[in-house]
Parts: sequence; C-alpha cells; structure tokens
Amino acid sequence: MGDAPLALAQLQALHEQAAGGTLPVDALAASARTAAPPLLAALPPAFGPVLDGLLLRLESAAGFTDESCAVSQRDLLAALGQWLEKAELRLPR
Repeated sequence: MGDAPLALAQLQALHEQAAGGTLPVDALAASARTAAPPLLAALPPAFGPVLDGLLLRLESAAGFTDESCAVSQRDLLAALGQWLEKAELRLPR
C-alpha cells in the first residue's frame, strides 16, 4: 500500500480546489497525473484507464468556458469526485 493513502489525500485536495474554483482544471489534471501512480498501484487495474479518461476530458475541456463546452467541467469534476470515492472504498486498509 505504501504511499497510496497520501496520494488519495492529494488527489482529493486537488479535486476540492478545482471544484471550488481555485485551481484550473488543466492544472488539476497535470497535478493528478503526478500524484496518482502510488494510488493506482494499490487499486484494481481498471481504475487507471478510467482516471486517464477523466483527466484527458478535463484537459480537453480546459480550453473552453463551461458554457461552450459540450461536456461541462462541473460534470467532469463530479465524475472525478465519484472516482475518488470509489477509489477510497477499494483502497486496501
């Protein structure tokens, strides 16, 4: 398990900052890619591609205002929040 709980806490903090409007979603995605590996190593393999897909969509949505984007940043942040909740539940204790 190692650093997985710390990585989860970092990702949760980044998510809260982005959801609160203090961190741009592209910065969230970049920071999440750096913080995620220890967490992903402790989770079932299916978690990795799902997180990658969410981060790719956040990066793509970053260039648009929320109103002009086909997929809203709020919806993507909500999906990331769900991913984090599921990751926390699946993290070995």
